[in-house]
Amino acid sequence: MSIRLIAGLGNPGPEYLYHRHNAGFMVLDWFKNRLDAHPAGKKWQSELSEADFRRSDGQKIRLILIKPQTFMNLSGKAIAPALAYYRLTVSDLLVIHDEIELPFGEVRRKAGGGHKGQNGLRSIMASCTADFERLRFGVGRPDHGDVAGHVLSNFSPEEKERLPSLLDRSVQLIEEWLQP
Repeated sequence: MSIRLIAGLGNPGPEYLYHRHNAGFMVLDWFKNRLDAHPAGKKWQSELSEADFRRSDGQKIRLILIKPQTFMNLSGKAIAPALAYYRLTVSDLLVIHDEIELPFGEVRRKAGGGHKGQNGLRSIMASCTADFERLRFGVGRPDHGDVAGHVLSNFSPEEKERLPSLLDRSVQLIEEWLQP
């Protein structure tokens, strides 16, 4: 059985729960609920869950679902040791993160690329490499340039109404990544 690692990026703690910067945690939690994933403890400064996923060709994949508790800027310190422990390469890794370069409402997959100032990605690239797959959850760019204030603020009431359909779309993209 093959193994894949899916990391949702965010900041730990209830005060950050619905911040735009926690889109990675939100998507991963939504996916975990769909899979009926079971908690697998804490390791590598992360909360771990595991689940099995059956691909369309019948192959079963063991999923390691990781939520780094290092705060966004140090995400690589949690992901690199998990990759090493399971003897995985970055081709077995999907990172879910918020993306200010995409308007709210857009969700896309992307292979490789730069970090564009996203400190979670910067940390992962410093610890691993840039050649991993990403699921980019659009949170939009702020009107007046305060990027930190924007990503560290809650979604608006209008955005919150749209979240379930965007989380569903995100799960579809994760499942596409898992297919042959």
